[in-house]
Parts: sequence; C-alpha cells; structure tokens
Amino acid sequence: MTTAFYPGSFDPMTNGHLDVLVQALNVASRVIVAIGVHPGKKPLFTFEERAELIRRSLTDALPHKAGDISVVAFENLVVDAARAHGATLLVRGLRDGTDLDYEMQMAGMNRQMAPDIQTLFLPAGTASRPITATLVRQIASMGGDVSAFVPSAVLEALTAKLKDATSTKS
Repeated sequence: MTTAFYPGSFDPMTNGHLDVLVQALNVASRVIVAIGVHPGKKPLFTFEERAELIRRSLTDALPHKAGDISVVAFENLVVDAARAHGATLLVRGLRDGTDLDYEMQMAGMNRQMAPDIQTLFLPAGTASRPITATLVRQIASMGGDVSAFVPSAVLEALTAKLKDATSTKS
C-alpha cells in the first residue's frame, strides 16, 4: 500500500488542488492531505473548515475515493511530517515552468533530508493551471465570480465567509 503526502495551505481548496488530489489517488492507494498550519499566518478558513471542505470536495467529485484520503495538520518540515505519517511519496502540483523551478529546488533539498521519500510532480490540468488560492481569495473578496475556480462546496463556504465578514464590518 503506497501512501502519498500532499501538503499545502488549501486556503481555500481550488479546482487545481482537487485535480492534483484526484491524480494522486490514481497513483497511491492512500493520500494524506496535509494542511500547513503556521502560527504567524491568519488564514481565511480555519484548519477544521479547510479539512471539511477538502473532504466534501472529494466526496462530491469521486464519492468512491473519499475513504482513501485523510486530512492532517502539520507545523514542521514536510518530510518529517510525511515520514511521521508513513508516506513514501510527496505530491506536488505543477502549473508552469516557474512552479517547476521552485519545486525542483524543494525536491532536491527534501531528497537530501529524506532519501526514503520520493517527490512526485503532477501537472495541473489545462483548465486549472492559472488558479491559485491567493487569486481566488482576492477575486472573491472584491465580489468577483470564482465559481469556475473552486468546487461547489468551497464556493458556498467562501460566499458565506465573505458575507459574514462584510456584515460584521457594517
């Protein structure tokens, strides 16, 4: 049984993240989606909200695969967290050459620290290549339509979160 570790902030989960997660499930028997939690950062969604949105997004997309993932938080080095969870693959999504340059450096460093964990690069699908969680947050906060960029569960949560934020400022 191969376990893959898919780290990220997932704030929020995008269609690009979902695309990479589905591809990872085609390669590994089990995928651990690992949400990086940084005490100095203030995410839009809490860890619990992000974990639930990831589960709901996968259940909506591939209900028969939903049991093949787990969602965990981590604060330490990715390779240490992956090892602690028994993962032998580290999944990284690639959108373009810029991602590749950065991810190759990270893969090299991770390989030095953890030669037992292999980095697996998965290309984003054409439709999800320009999507970033940062842009989704920015567009949504300015009232833009992000429905093409996020799973429906995330769209609902994002709309509610921003509506709550707007009503508390008024």
